[in-house]
Amino acid sequence: MENEFSDSEEKDQNEMSEGSLESLLLAEPSDSLSEKTRADSSDTDLEIEDAERSFGTVQGAELYLEACKLVGVVPTSYFLRNIEEPYINLNHHGLGPKGTKAIAIALVSNTTITHLELEDNWILAEGVICLAQMLRENCYIQELNISNNHLDTEGAEAICQMLMDNISCLRAIRLSGNNFREETAPYFAEALLGNYRVKELDLSHNEFSEKGGEHLGLMLANNETLEFLNLSWNHLRMKGAVAVSAGLRANGTLKILDLSWNGFGNEGALALGEALKVNNVLVQLDISTNHINNEGAEKLCKGLEVNGNLRILKMSNNPLTVEGAFLLITSIRKNPKSRMEEINISNVLVNENFLNLLDAVCQGHPELDVIYGGVGGYISKKPEQRPDPMKLIQNYLNERKLRLLDFFRTMDKDGSMKIPVAEFRKAMMQQSSILLDRAQIRELVQKLDGNRTGVVDYSYLKEQKPAQKPKEEEEEP
Repeated sequence: MENEFSDSEEKDQNEMSEGSLESLLLAEPSDSLSEKTRADSSDTDLEIEDAERSFGTVQGAELYLEACKLVGVVPTSYFLRNIEEPYINLNHHGLGPKGTKAIAIALVSNTTITHLELEDNWILAEGVICLAQMLRENCYIQELNISNNHLDTEGAEAICQMLMDNISCLRAIRLSGNNFREETAPYFAEALLGNYRVKELDLSHNEFSEKGGEHLGLMLANNETLEFLNLSWNHLRMKGAVAVSAGLRANGTLKILDLSWNGFGNEGALALGEALKVNNVLVQLDISTNHINNEGAEKLCKGLEVNGNLRILKMSNNPLTVEGAFLLITSIRKNPKSRMEEINISNVLVNENFLNLLDAVCQGHPELDVIYGGVGGYISKKPEQRPDPMKLIQNYLNERKLRLLDFFRTMDKDGSMKIPVAEFRKAMMQQSSILLDRAQIRELVQKLDGNRTGVVDYSYLKEQKPAQKPKEEEEEP
C-alpha cells in the first residue's frame, strides 16, 4: 500500500513539474522584450512543443542542457557540476534573463538544492518572473539571494505576488540593491502581511523613504513571522523612521533589525526609544551612521533603561562624544533586568572616568562588552603590555595537570561544545582562579571567536588525542 502511495505521489509530482515547465516555456514575452522577439515567436512554437514532449522524460543536468538549447544560452558549467548539491552559488555569473530562465526550468523538479545564490546577474524583471513561477512548484528551495539584479518595480511585483500566495517554501530572501522605490513598498507590505513562511528579508540598498517607511511599518505591526529585517542604506528619515519604529512597538517576532545608514537623526532615536519601552522580543538593533548625537542617545536611553531583551546595540559612526557614551552605559546600570551583551560605539573616544564607570557596570552585568574607539590622552603613548590571557590559562592548567578541554567544559551548560560568547565572557569575569581584566577577556574572545560567530567552539579539542609515549623496545634475549 505504501509503494502504491509513493508511486501515485511521484506521478503527481511529475505532472505538476510538466505543467510548471509548460507555464515557463509558454510565458508571454515581457513588454520590455524587443519586437524581433515577438515577431520570431511563431517560429519557436514548434520548438517549444517539441521541448515539452522531451522535458517530460528528462531531469537534472540533462534537463538543464535541453533548457539552455531552447532559450539559446551557453550552459553554466558550475551549475551542471553542482546541480545535485544543496548549495549553489551562481553570483556574478552574467546569466541575464535567458540564462536565469534555463536555470528556473531545471529547478522546477529539483529536490536537492535548498540554498540558491544568484546575486549580480542582470536577471531583470523578465528573469525573476521565471524564478517566481518556478518557486510556486519547487518546495525545496528555502534561501534565495537575488540582490543587485535590476529587478525594479515589475520584478518586485512578481516576487511579492508569489510571497502573498504563500506557495513557495522560502524562509530567507535577499533583495538588496534592486532599485525598489516608494511605489513598490505597498507590494511588500501586502505580501508580508499574510505571508507566514519568510523569516528573513533583506531590502537594503533600495530607495524606500517616508511613504515606504509607513507601509513597511504597518507590515511590521501585523506580520507574525519575520525574525530578521535589513532596511539599511535606504532613505528612512523623519516619518519613515517613526513609522517603522511604531511598527516595532507592536511586533512580536522580529529579533534582528538593521536600520543603519538611513540618516534619520534624533527623531528616529526618540521613536526607537519609545518602541524599546514596550518591545520585548528584539535582540539586535543596528542604528550605525544615522546622525544621532548625544541628545538622540539620551532619548534612546529612555527605552534602554526598561528594556529587558535587547542584547546587541550597534551605534558606530554617529556623532557621539564621551557624554553620549556615559548615557548609554548609565542606562544599563539603571536597568537590573538588562540583558545587553554588546554596545558598539567604535568611533567614540572615551576617558578614564568612563572606563571606571564601565568597570563598575560590568560588576553587575559581567556579560557586557563595550567597543569604543580609544582612550583620550593616551593615543600617542605605548599601550600597556598585558600578559597573553591564553598563556595564563595554559599555565594555570599545567600546574594542576588539567586539560584545556576540561576547562571549557566547566562553562558549557548543555554539553554542545559551543559556548555563547556572552556566557563565556560572564564566566571569565566571575571566576577568580585566573586573574584577567576586561581587556584581556576581550582579547581572549577575539582569539577564540575570530570569525565573530557569537560562540566559542572548542569541539576541535575533542579530536586531539594526547600524545602517546613511544613503546620501549623489547630487550633481545
